[in-house]
Amino acid sequence: MTSTTSEPALIADQLRRAFEGDAWHGPALLELLQDVDSTTAAAKPLRNVHSIWELVLHIAVWDGAASRRLAGEKCQPTGVANFPIVPKPTEAAWRKAVTHARRTHDALMKTVATLPESRLRERVPGKKYDFYFMLHGMAQHELYHAGQIAILKKAQSGK
Repeated sequence: MTSTTSEPALIADQLRRAFEGDAWHGPALLELLQDVDSTTAAAKPLRNVHSIWELVLHIAVWDGAASRRLAGEKCQPTGVANFPIVPKPTEAAWRKAVTHARRTHDALMKTVATLPESRLRERVPGKKYDFYFMLHGMAQHELYHAGQIAILKKAQSGK
Protein backbone atom coordinates (compact mmCIF):
# COMPACT_ATOMS: atom_id res chain seq x y z
CA MET A 1 0.00 0.00 0.00
CA THR A 2 1.19 3.51 -0.73
CA SER A 3 1.14 6.50 1.58
CA THR A 4 -1.76 7.88 -0.46
CA THR A 5 -3.95 4.86 0.28
CA SER A 6 -6.98 5.79 2.36
CA GLU A 7 -7.35 4.57 5.92
CA PRO A 8 -10.53 2.63 5.05
CA ALA A 9 -8.64 0.84 2.24
CA LEU A 10 -5.86 -0.04 4.70
CA ILE A 11 -8.41 -1.44 7.16
CA ALA A 12 -10.08 -3.43 4.36
CA ASP A 13 -6.67 -4.88 3.53
CA GLN A 14 -6.20 -5.98 7.15
CA LEU A 15 -9.65 -7.59 7.11
CA ARG A 16 -8.69 -9.41 3.91
CA ARG A 17 -5.40 -10.63 5.35
CA ALA A 18 -7.06 -11.92 8.53
CA PHE A 19 -9.70 -13.80 6.55
CA GLU A 20 -8.07 -14.85 3.27
CA GLY A 21 -4.33 -14.93 3.79
CA ASP A 22 -0.99 -13.23 3.38
CA ALA A 23 -1.13 -12.31 7.06
CA TRP A 24 2.00 -11.50 9.01
CA HIS A 25 1.25 -13.91 11.86
CA GLY A 26 0.65 -17.09 9.87
CA PRO A 27 -2.39 -18.81 8.40
CA ALA A 28 -5.56 -16.79 8.06
CA LEU A 29 -9.06 -18.19 8.50
CA LEU A 30 -9.61 -19.56 4.99
CA GLU A 31 -6.10 -21.04 4.93
CA LEU A 32 -6.91 -22.92 8.14
CA LEU A 33 -10.18 -24.20 6.67
CA GLN A 34 -8.70 -25.57 3.41
CA ASP A 35 -8.32 -29.14 4.69
CA VAL A 36 -11.31 -29.16 7.05
CA ASP A 37 -14.18 -31.51 6.17
CA SER A 38 -17.67 -31.53 7.66
CA THR A 39 -16.81 -34.15 10.29
CA THR A 40 -13.82 -32.15 11.50
CA ALA A 41 -15.79 -28.90 11.36
CA ALA A 42 -18.64 -30.27 13.48
CA ALA A 43 -16.45 -32.12 16.01
CA LYS A 44 -16.02 -30.93 19.58
CA PRO A 45 -12.61 -32.27 20.63
CA LEU A 46 -12.52 -29.98 23.68
CA ARG A 47 -15.32 -29.79 26.25
CA ASN A 48 -17.31 -26.59 26.50
CA VAL A 49 -15.62 -25.13 23.40
CA HIS A 50 -17.32 -24.16 20.15
CA SER A 51 -16.70 -26.32 17.10
CA ILE A 52 -14.93 -25.02 14.00
CA TRP A 53 -18.31 -24.92 12.24
CA GLU A 54 -19.87 -22.87 15.04
CA LEU A 55 -16.96 -20.44 14.88
CA VAL A 56 -17.28 -20.03 11.10
CA LEU A 57 -21.01 -19.31 11.44
CA HIS A 58 -20.27 -16.85 14.26
CA ILE A 59 -17.64 -15.02 12.20
CA ALA A 60 -20.17 -14.64 9.37
CA VAL A 61 -22.73 -13.27 11.85
CA TRP A 62 -20.35 -10.57 12.97
CA ASP A 63 -19.18 -9.64 9.48
CA GLY A 64 -22.84 -9.21 8.64
CA ALA A 65 -23.46 -7.22 11.83
CA ALA A 66 -20.60 -4.86 10.96
CA SER A 67 -22.08 -4.31 7.49
CA ARG A 68 -25.50 -3.61 9.00
CA ARG A 69 -23.98 -1.16 11.47
CA LEU A 70 -22.17 0.63 8.64
CA ALA A 71 -25.56 0.93 6.93
CA GLY A 72 -26.89 2.76 10.01
CA GLU A 73 -28.62 -0.12 11.75
CA LYS A 74 -28.34 -0.96 15.43
CA CYS A 75 -27.23 -4.58 15.54
CA GLN A 76 -26.16 -6.73 18.50
CA PRO A 77 -26.56 -10.46 17.82
CA THR A 78 -27.17 -12.56 20.93
CA GLY A 79 -28.02 -16.18 21.68
CA VAL A 80 -28.61 -18.32 18.60
CA ALA A 81 -28.28 -15.23 16.40
CA ASN A 82 -24.71 -14.87 17.72
CA PHE A 83 -23.76 -18.56 17.48
CA PRO A 84 -26.17 -20.17 14.99
CA ILE A 85 -27.01 -23.85 15.33
CA VAL A 86 -24.96 -26.11 13.08
CA PRO A 87 -27.12 -28.06 10.62
CA LYS A 88 -26.77 -31.78 10.06
CA PRO A 89 -23.08 -32.13 9.20
CA THR A 90 -22.80 -32.93 5.50
CA GLU A 91 -20.09 -31.85 3.09
CA ALA A 92 -22.62 -29.76 1.15
CA ALA A 93 -23.80 -27.97 4.30
CA TRP A 94 -20.20 -27.32 5.37
CA ARG A 95 -19.27 -25.89 1.95
CA LYS A 96 -22.39 -23.73 2.11
CA ALA A 97 -21.35 -22.37 5.53
CA VAL A 98 -17.84 -21.51 4.31
CA THR A 99 -19.21 -19.92 1.13
CA HIS A 100 -21.67 -17.86 3.17
CA ALA A 101 -18.87 -16.69 5.47
CA ARG A 102 -16.72 -15.77 2.46
CA ARG A 103 -19.54 -13.81 0.78
CA THR A 104 -20.45 -11.98 3.98
CA HIS A 105 -16.81 -11.09 4.53
CA ASP A 106 -16.34 -9.96 0.92
CA ALA A 107 -19.36 -7.66 1.22
CA LEU A 108 -17.92 -6.11 4.38
CA MET A 109 -14.49 -5.61 2.80
CA LYS A 110 -15.98 -3.93 -0.26
CA THR A 111 -18.04 -1.59 1.91
CA VAL A 112 -15.07 -0.70 4.11
CA ALA A 113 -12.70 -0.13 1.19
CA THR A 114 -14.98 2.54 -0.27
CA LEU A 115 -15.88 4.35 2.97
CA PRO A 116 -15.10 8.03 3.14
CA GLU A 117 -12.44 8.57 5.83
CA SER A 118 -14.84 10.82 7.74
CA ARG A 119 -17.10 7.82 8.45
CA LEU A 120 -14.39 6.16 10.55
CA ARG A 121 -14.90 8.66 13.38
CA GLU A 122 -18.70 8.38 13.35
CA ARG A 123 -20.23 6.56 16.26
CA VAL A 124 -21.53 3.03 15.64
CA PRO A 125 -25.34 3.05 16.04
CA GLY A 126 -26.20 2.19 19.64
CA LYS A 127 -22.55 1.99 20.76
CA LYS A 128 -20.09 4.25 22.56
CA TYR A 129 -17.31 3.66 20.02
CA ASP A 130 -16.63 4.69 16.44
CA PHE A 131 -16.33 2.71 13.21
CA TYR A 132 -12.53 2.96 13.31
CA PHE A 133 -12.48 1.04 16.59
CA MET A 134 -15.14 -1.44 15.42
CA LEU A 135 -13.42 -2.25 12.13
CA HIS A 136 -10.04 -2.86 13.73
CA GLY A 137 -11.91 -5.01 16.23
CA MET A 138 -13.40 -7.01 13.36
CA ALA A 139 -9.92 -7.96 12.11
CA GLN A 140 -8.92 -8.85 15.66
CA HIS A 141 -12.10 -10.94 16.07
CA GLU A 142 -11.35 -12.96 12.95
CA LEU A 143 -7.76 -13.57 14.02
CA TYR A 144 -8.87 -14.59 17.52
CA HIS A 145 -11.25 -17.19 16.14
CA ALA A 146 -8.71 -18.34 13.53
CA GLY A 147 -6.39 -19.10 16.44
CA GLN A 148 -9.12 -21.11 18.12
CA ILE A 149 -9.67 -23.04 14.90
CA ALA A 150 -5.94 -23.81 14.66
CA ILE A 151 -6.03 -25.21 18.20
CA LEU A 152 -9.19 -27.25 17.51
CA LYS A 153 -7.55 -28.77 14.44
CA LYS A 154 -4.51 -29.77 16.49
CA ALA A 155 -6.66 -31.15 19.29
CA GLN A 156 -8.52 -33.32 16.80
CA SER A 157 -5.47 -34.59 15.02
CA GLY A 158 -3.74 -35.46 18.29
CA LYS A 159 -0.74 -33.24 17.47
